[in-house]
Amino acid sequence: MIDQNIVQRWIRFCAEDLHEAQPLLTQLDAAIGDADHGANMTRGFEGAAAHLASLESGLDLGQWLIEAGYALKNKTGGAPGPLWSVAFGGMGKALGTVQSVSVLEFANAFEQGLTAMIDLGAAQAGEKTMVDAIAPAIAAMRAAALAQQDLPAIMAATRAAAELGARNTTPMLARKGRASYLGERSIGHQDPGATSAAFIFVALERAVAPL
Repeated sequence: MIDQNIVQRWIRFCAEDLHEAQPLLTQLDAAIGDADHGANMTRGFEGAAAHLASLESGLDLGQWLIEAGYALKNKTGGAPGPLWSVAFGGMGKALGTVQSVSVLEFANAFEQGLTAMIDLGAAQAGEKTMVDAIAPAIAAMRAAALAQQDLPAIMAATRAAAELGARNTTPMLARKGRASYLGERSIGHQDPGATSAAFIFVALERAVAPL
C-alpha cells in the first residue's frame, strides 16, 4: 500500500537525489537547453519537501500530493514547475480522500497526473520530453502490480523502465521545448527532463524500501 509516509519520503528523496544529480542534469541541459534544469528541479523539490514537512499529519493522501504540487509550482523555475505541479495535483485529485491506496490505484492516479501534464505541455511520447520516461514507468508499475509482485519489485521495475525511457531519448529529434529549436542538432543528446523524471522514480523506489 502507498500511504502519506511513503509520499513524504518520496518527495524528500526526490530532493536528495535531484540535488546529487544536479551536475549531470546541468550538463545534459547545457547541450540542448539553458543549463538550468538541474538547479530548477532541485530547488522545486527541496521546496516541496520543506512544505510537506511543515504540514500537520492527518491530511488525506490526495491532499498531500496536491500540496506537493502547489509547492512545486511556486518553487520550481522554468517549464518543469507547472508541469510537475499539474501532475501531482492530478494524482491527488484522482486519489481523493483516502489514507492509503494499492499500487495499482497509485499507478492509475499517476496516469491521470501524466494526462494533466500532457494536456498542459502538449507533448506526446516520442517527442524527447519527460513523458518518454514517465509513460513507460507507469506502464511498468501497472504491469508489475497486476502480476502481483511485491512492492520493492514493482518499484524496481518502474525505476528501470523510467531509466530506459530516459536513455531512449538520445536518438530522438526534439519536438517540444527549447531543445526543439535546435532541430536535428538535438539528436544524440539525452533529454534532461526525461532524465530528471527517471530520478523521481529512483526516489520512489527508495521511498517504498523497508525502513
